[in-house]
Amino acid sequence: MILVTGAAGFVGYHTIRALIAQGETVVGVDNLNDYYDVSLKQTRLEDLKKLNGFTFYKADIAERNTIEKIFSAHPEIDRIIHLAAQAGVRYSLENPYVYGESNLTGHLVMLEAARALGSRCKHFVYASSSSVYGGNTKTPFSVKDEVNSPVSLYAATKRAGELMAQSYAHLYHIPATGLRFFTVYGPIGRPDMAYFSFTKNIVEGRPIKIFNHGKMRRDFTWIDDIVAGILAALETPPKPGDLHCIHDAPHRVFNLGNNQSESLLDFVETVEKALGKSAQKEMCEMMPGDVVETYADIDATYEVLGYRPRTPISVGIPKFVEWYKSYYGV
Repeated sequence: MILVTGAAGFVGYHTIRALIAQGETVVGVDNLNDYYDVSLKQTRLEDLKKLNGFTFYKADIAERNTIEKIFSAHPEIDRIIHLAAQAGVRYSLENPYVYGESNLTGHLVMLEAARALGSRCKHFVYASSSSVYGGNTKTPFSVKDEVNSPVSLYAATKRAGELMAQSYAHLYHIPATGLRFFTVYGPIGRPDMAYFSFTKNIVEGRPIKIFNHGKMRRDFTWIDDIVAGILAALETPPKPGDLHCIHDAPHRVFNLGNNQSESLLDFVETVEKALGKSAQKEMCEMMPGDVVETYADIDATYEVLGYRPRTPISVGIPKFVEWYKSYYGV
């Protein structure tokens, strides 16, 4: 049995569907916070509740007593996929405390839950972020690069999560794998992400904000490719001394990206083409905490997990636009 946090989130929803399709039994946890439109989370959750083998708890991962009770109610849990977190670089400038509660305290609670499982814990897989690369200028970003210069609180909390997992793997021999996601997009995704807001504004005839005057690049990764990486990681728990393990602990970190850095303006053009409508562009300065470019080196991910992304934005964006039109009745 697998416990998945962030079950009603974008990545969590698609991951659980894939796990259930493989015949797994899943316990999902989510607090359904209002960082973005809760109706999207409810839609995902209602869909998941139709699946055999799925049990849901509305709970906050930072509330350790509640999490302990969930684990006690399901002694069959032997793997954890920890995806819940407060997301968003820019929001961390407005509401920093929620990042400490979710990304630090919540992460600690989940690590403690894994420790309590003892030898029953076969694998602790958790979400990190490409944001940990911070001010790095060498591209593509490699897991061998130093990541000691976060440029946002969000990035700092995700890097802290990696270090916390390293310490628990070292002290308690918990097999752990961190996955650095690179700009995930796809159907029933997050409205705060650029691809979603661009689509919405273009459809509604409102301008879109182009930060750094368009001089930005992102490694956009289709949701199905991310899920494939998560499942491959789950099936490959590390042992001390395995390839890419960190020091003597059973802990590894991998990039999950498309291995292709796209120009922001080219990306906007792809959205425009899929919609058949031009955007009104409002050129803006760089936002605090943002980075100019992300680009994933996935050599280590392929070497260990056999991970190869399959979906370019020329395929993914039209699929997202098709979903958007259908869901919102455009």
